[in-house]
Amino acid sequence: MKTRPARAPGTTPPARPPLALALPAALAVAFLMLPLLGILARTPWGDLAEHLTAPGAVTALRLSLVVSGWALALALLLGVPLAWLLARVPFRGKAFVRTLVLLPMVLPPTVGGVALLLGFGRRGLLGPWLEDWFGITLPFHTAGTVVAAAFVSMPFLIISLEGTLAALSTRYEEAAASLGASPFRVFRTVTLPMVAPGLAAGAALTWARALGEFGATITFAGNLPGTTQTLPLHVYLLLQDDPEAATSVSLLLLAIAMAVLIALRGRWTTTPATAAPRTDRDPVPGPRTAPTPAARPGDAHRTTRTPAPVPAGRAPGVTALDARLTGFTELDLTAEGGTTLAVVGPNGAGKTTLLRALLGLPTRSHAELRLGATDLTTAPPHRRSTAWVPQSPALFPHLTALANTAYGPRAQGVPRAEARATAQRWLDRLDVGHLAARRPGQLSGGQAGRVALARALAARPRLLLLDEPLAALDQTTRARVRTTLRRHLDDFDGVCLIVTHDPVEAVSLADRVLVLEDGRTVQDAPPAEVSRHPRSPWVARMLGHNAWAGTATADGLRTPDGTHVIAAEPLTPGTNALAVIAPEAVSLHRDRPTGSPRNVWSGIVGELTAVGSRLRVLVTSATTPDLVAEITPGAAADLGLREGSEVFTSVKATEVVLVLV
Repeated sequence: MKTRPARAPGTTPPARPPLALALPAALAVAFLMLPLLGILARTPWGDLAEHLTAPGAVTALRLSLVVSGWALALALLLGVPLAWLLARVPFRGKAFVRTLVLLPMVLPPTVGGVALLLGFGRRGLLGPWLEDWFGITLPFHTAGTVVAAAFVSMPFLIISLEGTLAALSTRYEEAAASLGASPFRVFRTVTLPMVAPGLAAGAALTWARALGEFGATITFAGNLPGTTQTLPLHVYLLLQDDPEAATSVSLLLLAIAMAVLIALRGRWTTTPATAAPRTDRDPVPGPRTAPTPAARPGDAHRTTRTPAPVPAGRAPGVTALDARLTGFTELDLTAEGGTTLAVVGPNGAGKTTLLRALLGLPTRSHAELRLGATDLTTAPPHRRSTAWVPQSPALFPHLTALANTAYGPRAQGVPRAEARATAQRWLDRLDVGHLAARRPGQLSGGQAGRVALARALAARPRLLLLDEPLAALDQTTRARVRTTLRRHLDDFDGVCLIVTHDPVEAVSLADRVLVLEDGRTVQDAPPAEVSRHPRSPWVARMLGHNAWAGTATADGLRTPDGTHVIAAEPLTPGTNALAVIAPEAVSLHRDRPTGSPRNVWSGIVGELTAVGSRLRVLVTSATTPDLVAEITPGAAADLGLREGSEVFTSVKATEVVLVLV
């Protein structure tokens, strides 16, 4: 007795398609399959070898292979640049150009042949010039057969490659450009290898379509045995004299077409994307009225920047940075050589926009940039002497870790052996030297991040831009890599900008901290100053402080919801200010406290979080802003704290720091 196989636990049976859809779909498959079955059923298998080895068939096959090969070469020569242009470059008339590309696919083949005749024939638009100047006559010649085959088959290559290019993130090409690679070198060494599968699929389809071309060929080039009579035209003639031989040759063409499609296994992208993926992570802002230089938002509170002290033995201004950004991110930025700036701010503040503008990459801001005595405002990205580590490492997947790291020196003309030696030294310094032979797909996220950092440092840039370079590392590795990076930055004569959300990185690596919000500078000061007097609620919270924004009063600050904070050192009444309170300065009580605290509020414990050997307690209230206190586990046990407990918080006036914003 036959038993039904048991279904794996937890699996659901496949849903049955509705009959109204399944029946037409089955009919469609039968409609497509029946002609193919007809060829197989009517093929004279006993005479197949004789038909395929007949002199006329062999000559036509040889000519078809020559024509399809040259048509593919012509399609690659012209179609690859056009596919790149359509996928990467915005230009007026792109929709019209794409329509021209698709036209041969929907145009009747004989109409295409007539169009070719009127364009390239002896009486066509270009034909007389080709014959008079170069002695080239296309109609009724093998060259005309190649042109006809390329005309109808090239769209397959362009569509396939354009779709693959559009799906490829531009960050790989941008990273290569930031390392000093010219646009053509980027295309040759990064873009083409990464789109090779799509290019191969398009090339296979193009070759197969050229091999089977009939209508445009017979109209434009005629049907001359040995000159223009390809295999499809030979089949057409055999149908009149020897139908069985025509069926045998048709089977050969069918087998070739099926072999190509089976080899591709659905790799052909038929619907190209219309836009490359966005790489600028900051959200698109709403309409903005550009402020005049005399009255920019934030100018009233902008600090006067003092260049960081130059380390001993280093000449000041060797590779000084002087930049002015306009657009979404509006700021002036100066730094002496050897300065490291940490760029912090909430999402959408303009941090990535700042880096991309300095790199000369497309973004919403424009940078007037000068490094030392060199004005780089109009310089392309590969001539800016920069190096960039994006948040995603963007390692070239077709290169090993060693080749990735050597890419910058090689792009700058360093001999291969020297570039690879330099790359190996940097990989060793970042503790990934033993991974030099691995490809990015064989690396963990932390390992890939260190290789990307080594690649940037090996390029010897004058401006080093790091977008959260240590974010993917675990705590132990992060500390070790941070120490290595700090040692390098101590000896670095250029300027380094590090985008980070880690206060430890900002304090330990940077000489200055640049705080951005909504594309404007909120604070630009040494780390110690930013830690003591943060001018942004976001930065204060990043540093672990409580930060309440409001208006200064005679004895402290009043928040928009009416909460009154008393401070020992008040500011001028009426000014916008920030009350900064350290978590450890907040005391918790189960009953209203008496005595010296001048700031007392009630609330409910919303969350308890362990931070090292201490507990952070979030106290929420309907009448006051949230407040975070930091206490010991023993104190929490004595108070019997748990989520939902009612508590009182108290802060001494001397623990409240008021900062102008």
